[in-house]
Amino acid sequence: MRKFVVWGDNALARRLVGELINTYSAQVTVIVPDLAGGQAPEIAEICADDDPETRPVMIAARKVTRAVFEAADLTDADAIAFVDTDDVGNVDAALIAREVDPTVRVVLRMFNTRLGAGISARLSNCAVLSASEIAAPAFVAAALGDSNPTTIRLSDGQQLMALDRSMANPNDIRCGLADTARGESLPADDTTADFVLASVYGRRDVEPRHRRRRHPMRLSRLLIGGGLRRILVAIVGVLALGTVAVAAVRHVGVWKALYLAVLTALGGANPQENSTVLSQVVDVALVVVGVAVIPAITAAVVGIVVKARLAIAAGGLTEPISGHVIVVGLGNIGTRVLTELNDLGIDVVAVDREERARGVQVGRDLGLPVIIGDATNPDTLTAASVATARCLVVVTTADITNLEAALLGRDLAGRADPDRKLRVVLRLFEEEFAQRIKTAFDINLSRSVSYLAAPAFAASMVGSEVIDTIPVGRRVLLVAEVPVGAGSRLEGQYFRGLSEPGLLRLVAVQTGRAGLGVGVQTFWAPEQNRWRTLDRTHTMVVVATRAGLVALLERAAGVENPPPFNPPSAPPLLTPQPR
Repeated sequence: MRKFVVWGDNALARRLVGELINTYSAQVTVIVPDLAGGQAPEIAEICADDDPETRPVMIAARKVTRAVFEAADLTDADAIAFVDTDDVGNVDAALIAREVDPTVRVVLRMFNTRLGAGISARLSNCAVLSASEIAAPAFVAAALGDSNPTTIRLSDGQQLMALDRSMANPNDIRCGLADTARGESLPADDTTADFVLASVYGRRDVEPRHRRRRHPMRLSRLLIGGGLRRILVAIVGVLALGTVAVAAVRHVGVWKALYLAVLTALGGANPQENSTVLSQVVDVALVVVGVAVIPAITAAVVGIVVKARLAIAAGGLTEPISGHVIVVGLGNIGTRVLTELNDLGIDVVAVDREERARGVQVGRDLGLPVIIGDATNPDTLTAASVATARCLVVVTTADITNLEAALLGRDLAGRADPDRKLRVVLRLFEEEFAQRIKTAFDINLSRSVSYLAAPAFAASMVGSEVIDTIPVGRRVLLVAEVPVGAGSRLEGQYFRGLSEPGLLRLVAVQTGRAGLGVGVQTFWAPEQNRWRTLDRTHTMVVVATRAGLVALLERAAGVENPPPFNPPSAPPLLTPQPR
């Protein structure tokens, strides 16, 4: 039985432990700060098929030390995962673990992918994954209508893309991923899939958007707000009527009448005792109106200027906007989502109640409007122009807050346009809760970060090279490169018999490995080579469900003292895909 250690007390740790126990039938030891707090009580109750014997071993330790890892029998473990939200804490704990067992496989959760790449390059048998990076494409795809392509890069540099069939070149399609209408993944018949995996030739990176710059003329829209505009219109109306009255009473031209009316309205007119009573009445009325209007104008201008300066300083909206996506919650996942949307050229308005949230400065650096406020307050969503938004993405860490903000946003948008239904994407942890929300409130788009990320973390702990994940609704498909182990059950098996509908699809075969004297090449559509068989020089590129990948890893596992390998005398009868 495999043995794993998990450090962390959060939603991802809970999902990961469940994945290891239920999918990989592993024995798991979990290290948490407090057995009675956080997710620890729920983690402790996880078991397979209601078997108490499969429950994880729980260890309480507020600080990681060598003694803690020794108590967890780290030297007997196949791998250890550090999935706390603190990047520095995870790295420090991993280094201590390596002091206890220099050979143990380490899987690190890190938000900072640059730092993670440097660590994985310097620590052997170490994988660094970002839960938010894995999950963000699913939220982005949902926000844009589930049609946003996902790019996957293989180890040899070639690229694949998961996208809608209508967007793909038919000659480049490698396999069908899902029939989204029926909720079927990896169908037996590729032609029934509307979501497919296709090859990509050359670079198709999306150029980042240019930093937004606030134009002075556009700022005037904020400075001259609705209240001030109404006051200015009233003043113009009074002056127009005054001009007509002066012209009629004093029998003067239009310009002189306007001149006298403006001076009188601003309190600059001198009394004229010899004028008619009607003229005096007009003078008095204009002076009274002027005295009343000037303080109103002053108050309105001061209030609007102050409000404008505060909005500009906070990075809020300074001009009308429509067709944008509002991202509420600027933690790890919210930061990834707003960055990806911005890179795709989508207008984004970011919202968070905390000035210190990770994504606040990121959004401002990108030139995005950032509003500091509570998304369950109507004023905050109104300030984000929810009535004209394309989609509202709510990704705070509290399910109930996400639901409250989503319902409020939909209500505000409905008031502005009763015929329009705002698209809403929610972050929800519990699958059953998400189903009840779907039924009760007709909110069909919800995603769970931990549910999307846990399969990749678990597969990495087992040792498979998960290249990427492809979101399909609330679930994911795993893209992995799996080597054929020496003496494994797969050696000598036909290519055509490897795929299993609903579980696994063989996409490509990479032939040759370093040290075997055979050049490395990637060949597509391997199942068309009906009589070719797998051997230990091959690495399979597969798309699989969690269960499908587990079964494949068991079949691909090598054995001790395998029989001698005789490389083929001729290259495989395959036609490599042109680069």
